[in-house]
Amino acid sequence: MTATLEKTNMDEFERLLNESFSKSYSVADIVEGTVMKKDNDGYLVSVKGAKTEAYLPKKELPSDETLEVGDEKEFYVLKEENDEDGMLLSLKRLAFAQAWAQLNDAKIQGDTILAKVVSVVKGGVLVDVADLKGFIPSSQLRTGTPFDGLIDTKIEVKVLEADPKKNKLILSQRLAVAEQRDQVVDNILSTLEEGQVVKGEVVRIADFGAFIDINGIDGLLPISEISWQRIKHPSDVISLGETVEVKIIKIDNELKRISLSLKRMGEDPWQQIEGHFEEGQIITGTVNKVTGFGAFINIFPGVEALLPVSEMSDENINPFNEFKVGDSVEVLIKKFTPQEHRIALSVKDIKKA
Repeated sequence: MTATLEKTNMDEFERLLNESFSKSYSVADIVEGTVMKKDNDGYLVSVKGAKTEAYLPKKELPSDETLEVGDEKEFYVLKEENDEDGMLLSLKRLAFAQAWAQLNDAKIQGDTILAKVVSVVKGGVLVDVADLKGFIPSSQLRTGTPFDGLIDTKIEVKVLEADPKKNKLILSQRLAVAEQRDQVVDNILSTLEEGQVVKGEVVRIADFGAFIDINGIDGLLPISEISWQRIKHPSDVISLGETVEVKIIKIDNELKRISLSLKRMGEDPWQQIEGHFEEGQIITGTVNKVTGFGAFINIFPGVEALLPVSEMSDENINPFNEFKVGDSVEVLIKKFTPQEHRIALSVKDIKKA
């Protein structure tokens, strides 16, 4: 009886001993192993608890990592071992899993991370974050519009969505910039004053103007303050990523806003024309714009004068039939008040002059 009990205990001990040295691992498990041998195509790895040595192909090694015999690391199980083959391992998948976990933590904590812009695509830009590909929609870009100058630059972003199952990583640069602005805006505003000339980068262009980065906060450059001459769109004069020198024309400390001017960096053309023109003078100008009430005539770089429809002819005419943008026209200066930025013209009075 005693001998039988002893044999049973020995069998159980042997079974438990074998189980302690032999474990069953599944795909996606994280295992500990030691690099035993290196060949041209990869590495043989001894995994604790595995029946046979596992194999790590070179293609499953991150590009910035190297291994040496004796190195002890954690590995990702890419393929389970069976009676014929050992486990297939990956370090690249482990790095991806860790990266996804870190990105999810960053999303939860609201942390800002760095992303490298790799290409401009329809609707936004593709970025690289720890060897993972992410997407920043145009609406989440600080510039609002993707442009080639962003490629190869590193930008700070916030994580909007991190889903490893769908391999979906959506990021926002605008949220990161907004947070930075809130942190530094008061300090920066205290160093600025109206009339000051500053340098900044064009970070966004819209129909109504452009936003210029001034030491970390965005100032508005309205389209009316870009040029003394009439322009159709801000992009006619400036471009994204360009560094410009502008003048601060207004600081609103309550709303924490800065208004800028590019045209006031040069001499006011309305001051230049004083003494050059006078009422009753006949000059030649160029049609800049035609409206139902008249035409705007450029008579000097940056200076437009109005030719009212009532001064075009003694007859009832349609301005759009008489003038086209770009036409050269001879006009008479009927009223000249440059101090008020007003000049009235006439065509019909030329015959009377």
